[in-house]
Amino acid sequence: MSPVGGAAEPGPAATWTAMVSRAYDHARPAVRFADLIWTGRELLDRAGGAADWLDTLGLEPGAPVPALVATSADALALVIGGAGSGHPLAPLGVRMTAHEIATVVRATSSEVLLAQPEFAELGRQVAALAGRQLNIVPELPSVSRKLSAEPDDLAAVLHTSGTTGLPKPVPMTQGRLAARARVNGRLCGLDSDSFYGGSAPFHHIAGLGNIAVALAAGALVTGLPRFTVEGWTLLRDLGTTHTSMVPAMLETLLVAGEARHETLRTLQYGGAPVRPGTLRRTYEAMPGVRMLNMFGQTEGSPISVLTAEDHREAVAGRTELLRSVGRPAPGVELRVHDAGPDGIGEIHARADHFFRIDAEGWLHSGDLGRLAADGYLYLYGRGTDMIIRGGENVHPLEVETLLAAHPGVADVAVTGVPDERLGQTVVAFVVPSDPDAPPRPEALRRYARARLSGFKIPVRWWFVDDLPRNANGKVVRRGLREPYEGEASA
Repeated sequence: MSPVGGAAEPGPAATWTAMVSRAYDHARPAVRFADLIWTGRELLDRAGGAADWLDTLGLEPGAPVPALVATSADALALVIGGAGSGHPLAPLGVRMTAHEIATVVRATSSEVLLAQPEFAELGRQVAALAGRQLNIVPELPSVSRKLSAEPDDLAAVLHTSGTTGLPKPVPMTQGRLAARARVNGRLCGLDSDSFYGGSAPFHHIAGLGNIAVALAAGALVTGLPRFTVEGWTLLRDLGTTHTSMVPAMLETLLVAGEARHETLRTLQYGGAPVRPGTLRRTYEAMPGVRMLNMFGQTEGSPISVLTAEDHREAVAGRTELLRSVGRPAPGVELRVHDAGPDGIGEIHARADHFFRIDAEGWLHSGDLGRLAADGYLYLYGRGTDMIIRGGENVHPLEVETLLAAHPGVADVAVTGVPDERLGQTVVAFVVPSDPDAPPRPEALRRYARARLSGFKIPVRWWFVDDLPRNANGKVVRRGLREPYEGEASA
C-alpha cells in the first residue's frame, strides 16, 4: 500500500539537551516531589553536578550507563546531566528480578552500574551477577556547567519490554528525541505553564519518554513510582494539568469514584482502546479534558494519534473510532507492508522522531494493521501472535478489542491452542467485571458473533482473576494456560 501522511515542515535544528537548557533557565518551579521543589535554574545546576559526578567514574565517552533509578528529582538531574556530558543513562526496570536485570546489564559495554540509595541492595545483587562495579548515586551538588551535545549523540537508552525475549536497547539520539519532544509537545499542548505528572515506570517510554517531552517544553514536572488511587488523588490535589495512563488505570479510578480532576487539560493514553462508556464517564469526571490515544512503541512514538476531536465524535455517536488508533501523527508517513487480501499487513512508519529505523528511514513496527479508506488505522496485534485456525488467520487483538467493550468484561486476552483437526483454535481468558456474576459464555459468543466471522469466535472461555503481565503491563501470551482440571464453558 502506498504511504499516507507526509513530511512535516522541518523543525529547528536543536538537540534535546539544548531544548531543556533553554526551557529551564529561570527561577520558576520546575520539579516538585513531595516537599522538594527545585526551580529551573536549580534543576540545571543539579544536572551539572550529576555530569561532574559521572565524569569521575571512568566511563567510556558516549556509552550508555545502566542505572537503577525511579521517577524522582535526582533521576531527572542524572538524565539531563548524562545527556549533556556524553554519559547517556539507560534506566532499568527496578521491579524486575536481579537475574533479569543482570542479563540486560551484561549485554551492555559498561563496566559500571548506577543505583539510587533505595535500590542499593538490588544493585549489589545485579552487580555481583553481572560482574559490574556498583556506584550508589550520592547527594548531587549544584554546579553551574554548560551542558551540550550534537544531534547524533545519545541522549538516553530505553529498553523494549522483552515480551518474547531479552529486552532490546533503543538508542534515543539527541536530534530524534528533540523531534519527538516537538511533535508530542504540540499534540499534548505542553508548555511552560503546564504541570505534568505521570505514574509509568521510569525506564518505560511512557515514563521517561513522556517526561522528556515535558522537560523540553519547560513544564513543571512531578511523578509517582507506580500507579495507585491514592497517588492519583495526590496528583489531582497538586493541580497537575497533563498526565498519561492506560485505560485499565482509568477504569480503576472510575470504579473507586476518584476520577474527578478539575485542572486536568490533557489525558494521554495508549496500550489499549478505551470503552465508550468509560469515555463518557471520564468526560463527566473531568469536564473539558482533551483525550488523546497515542499509538507507538519504544522504537518510535507516536505513529498515529486518535485526537481530542475524534474522542468527542465518538461520544457523539461514532463509537467505532475508539477501536482505531487514529490517523498518522504529524510528520509521519505510514504504509501497510505486504498487505493480504483483507488489507492487513505490517505497519511501517517514517518520521524524524523515530529511533530505530532502516536505511530508508522506515520503522518496522512488527504490529499488524489495516488502513481504512478514511485514513484511520486499525490494529490486529503482533505478527507472532496470529492464530491460524483451519487455514484462516485470526488476530487476537481484534477479538480482544471487541470483547473488552462488553460491560461484563474487565480484561481479556485471546490466544491460540493446538487442535488436531484445525491446527489451532481460539481460547479466551476473561477477567469479569463482577467476579460473583461473570457473563455467560453464550452471551459473549453472541456479542462477538454480531461483528466477527464465526472462525474468530473463541471455542472455550476461562474466567480468571487476572492476566499474566510483564513489568511494563503487557500481557505475556505464553503465560496463558488452560487448567488441567476444571470445567471449561463450551
